[in-house]
Amino acid sequence: MPSGSRGNADRELLEYRREGRRQMPDAVSPWAAEQLRPDHLDLLGSLPLTRELDVAGVGRVLFCHAVPSDDEEVVLVDSTLDHWQQALGGVADEIRTVVCGHTHMPFVRLAHGRLVVNPGSVGMPYGMPGAHWALLGPGVTLRRTEFDIEAAIARIAENSAFDGAAAWAGYFLRARATDAEALAVFGHQGPNR
Repeated sequence: MPSGSRGNADRELLEYRREGRRQMPDAVSPWAAEQLRPDHLDLLGSLPLTRELDVAGVGRVLFCHAVPSDDEEVVLVDSTLDHWQQALGGVADEIRTVVCGHTHMPFVRLAHGRLVVNPGSVGMPYGMPGAHWALLGPGVTLRRTEFDIEAAIARIAENSAFDGAAAWAGYFLRARATDAEALAVFGHQGPNR
């Protein structure tokens, strides 16, 4: 049984290899898809959209990439309650905490009696560079860990066979986009934003 849940990039790599998808979000994705062995593809294909775990001090938590029913839907800290109701529709009543991602923008908010957490991201974090993550139990705490970004970029470039590895890593680790820029882009997505 797989230990995680699937995100849009996992699905896109699988679609590229198994379904002939040709439109990919960036130059590294087709290259990455071609690096996957059949057992990797099988693993990606077996990942569920959601995963539930019991977390001490928090209770039953649902983890998903974007929203429980869609790995690309955009929900933000300031999304309307109507949008949140639609996004969380079908989630069991005993689930009081939902951890989502996709936008790489860390936040914690209450929506229809549920605590919604976006821990942020290590790659392409918006606002400040660093590894953004959340600690669950006994409550929820957003964290950011600083690391040597230039050393990480150099190591990725040195160890990757992808020709554009240094540029790719630089873009995704240096956090060039601000939170305001991300909100301007993401703010136009979603049915009830």
